[in-house]
Amino acid sequence: MNALKDGLSNAVFSPSSLLSGRGALHMSQIALGLVTFAMAIFQGEFQHTFWNYSLFAWAFCSIVTLGITIIEMFGLHLLLKLCLDWDDFTTGMAMSSALMTLSVLVMYANFYACRRCFFSWVVSILAGLCGAAYALEVVKDKLLDRKQGSYLAALPGFWKVLEAFVSCVIFVCLTGYHDKPLLYLCIVAYAVPFPIIPLIIATNIFKKLKKCLPFSIDRFVFIFLLISVALYAGAAIVWPVVMFRNNPKPNDCPGSFCVWAIQFMVVFMTYVNLILFTVDLVFTLLGICGFKRESL
Repeated sequence: MNALKDGLSNAVFSPSSLLSGRGALHMSQIALGLVTFAMAIFQGEFQHTFWNYSLFAWAFCSIVTLGITIIEMFGLHLLLKLCLDWDDFTTGMAMSSALMTLSVLVMYANFYACRRCFFSWVVSILAGLCGAAYALEVVKDKLLDRKQGSYLAALPGFWKVLEAFVSCVIFVCLTGYHDKPLLYLCIVAYAVPFPIIPLIIATNIFKKLKKCLPFSIDRFVFIFLLISVALYAGAAIVWPVVMFRNNPKPNDCPGSFCVWAIQFMVVFMTYVNLILFTVDLVFTLLGICGFKRESL
């Protein structure tokens, strides 16, 4: 109760936070993200999953950064520190946003930028600047300010972010499965772990919630990872066998731009996530046995 009273007394409106280096960096991230979103939306490629995912990434990162900026401007983060590690949360979100925006830059430029596509090049450049702004914040937090992560900005939490990110890439690349019933089992295998990952992240971020659970979160994560590895192992076998049977790579497939290459990306990312889940499973088991992973 005393900690809550101290937090309320210190939570005051402070617009000067926008003039600090951190505040200026946040404002540039928000501006670049929203301008990139606004310019890209005029292309109107609503039928393209890659285009929709790019828009989602720019909007999501900008909204999260705006929320963090408002919370810090009103001093509300002093209250939130009672239930979570605020520095870990903000650094972890910067790392996640850098991962999303830089990957979207590669994705967008690959599919929409061409020699005569001036508008797409402008969007790609803005997307690159947006990703660089988030990467700069990560460098500032990790190398200059020496912030140590407790979960989200440390290896265990960011590993979960990587697993969720790769799952998103798989969903974006899903195509050509409608006439192949066995592939629907693979989609189920991809879909089952995905919504549980954010719940695990949220539970570990909010320390008070974690303490209120009637079970060990580490053991729950171990069971979850065990199931995820089994599901992805099955998908890693079924998807390539069913998808590429009598389906060789076309001679006119231009790099990563044809449907076959996108279908192959699903296979590649399936194996990437299988490796991520397997490594996570091993380290979680070691953690239960007393071995602790070091922070990033």
